[in-house]
Amino acid sequence: MEINTIAGLDVTELIEEIHNLVKNSRNRIKANINTELLVTYWNIGKVIIEKETNSNVDDQTSRKIILQISKILTERLGKGFSRANLFNMRKLYLHYSRVQTLSGHLSWSKYCELLMISDSNKRAFYEKECQNANWSVRELKRQIDSSLFERLLLSQGKNNKDKIIKLAQEGNIIREPDDITKDPYVFEFLGIPENKPILEKDLERKLIRHIEDFLLELGKGFMFLGSQQIITINNTHYFVDMVFYNKILKSYVLIELKTRKLQITDGGQMNTYLNYYKTEVNEENDNPPIGIIICAEKDEIAAEYILGSLSNKVFASRYTYILPKEEQLIHQIEEIIINEG
Repeated sequence: MEINTIAGLDVTELIEEIHNLVKNSRNRIKANINTELLVTYWNIGKVIIEKETNSNVDDQTSRKIILQISKILTERLGKGFSRANLFNMRKLYLHYSRVQTLSGHLSWSKYCELLMISDSNKRAFYEKECQNANWSVRELKRQIDSSLFERLLLSQGKNNKDKIIKLAQEGNIIREPDDITKDPYVFEFLGIPENKPILEKDLERKLIRHIEDFLLELGKGFMFLGSQQIITINNTHYFVDMVFYNKILKSYVLIELKTRKLQITDGGQMNTYLNYYKTEVNEENDNPPIGIIICAEKDEIAAEYILGSLSNKVFASRYTYILPKEEQLIHQIEEIIINEG
C-alpha cells in the first residue's frame, strides 16, 4: 500500500529519511565490524611472529605450531582459524607494519587475495584499485590473474620506473586518454579457444553478451551506449562496432574490433569516425572523442606510422582469449626499464 501524505505530512519523504538513516547506520556497523576484525587478525599475526622470534623458531617448526594452534582454536572458537587463515594473519603483520595502514573498506577475503602478492608495489596498486573501484573478491581475483598491473605499465609506454611508484601510490588515476588503454585486452571470460577463428560480428556479439565482464576489463568510468552505431556521411552509412562514454574523461570512446592484424586503413577509418563524433555528436561539455582499435595482432613500428599523424587520439591494442603469462609481461617491463637506462 502506497501512502503519500497524511494530514499534510509528506509520508513518502519521511519513510525515505528513516530508510536512509537505518541503511547508513548498518553500513557504519558493518565497516566497524570489518575494521575490528582486521585489527584483531593483525594482532594475532603480531603475537605469532613475536613468539616465534623470541624462541628462534624456524619455518618448519612454525608450520607445526600453527597446525597445532589451528586445531585448538577451531575447537574453542569455531571457523576462521584454519591453518591457511593463520598463515595469512602472519603475512598481514609482516606486510603491514602499522595496523593503521589497513583499509576498513576491504574485507578479510580481499586481503587474503592481496597477501598472495609478494611485490609490495603491485600489492599496493591492487589494494588501492580494489578500494577505488569497489571490486568484489571475484573481480579482484580476476584483475590479479589477468596481470592488470603489468598490462597498464606496458600500455603507458616509457617512464616505467616512475609509473610503478605512481600506480602503487595512487592506483590507476585517469587524467588523459592514454590512461584508459591496456595492451593486451584479455577476453578469457568469453571462453573462446586461443586459436579458434572468429568473425568480428561474432566477437562483438559475445562481448555484448558479457558486457559486465567487458566493462570490468575496460576499466573505470565506462558506460556502454550501443553497438553498430550509425554514422551517415553524404548519404553513405557507416557503423561503429561499439560506442562507450567515459564519465571521468567526459569523452565518447569508439571501439573497432579487428580479428586480424592492424592495417593502414584502420587508422583512417577510426579517424573519420572520431571527426564525425567531434562535429555531430559531441556536446559543449564533452572532451574530444577517443578511438581504440582492438585487434588480433599489431606490429609496434607499423602502428606508430599508422596512428602517429592522426588528428585525433587513436590507440591500437591487441586482444587475447587466455590469461597472459605474468613472467613474460614482467620480462617486457624489465627490458623497457633497462633500455631507459
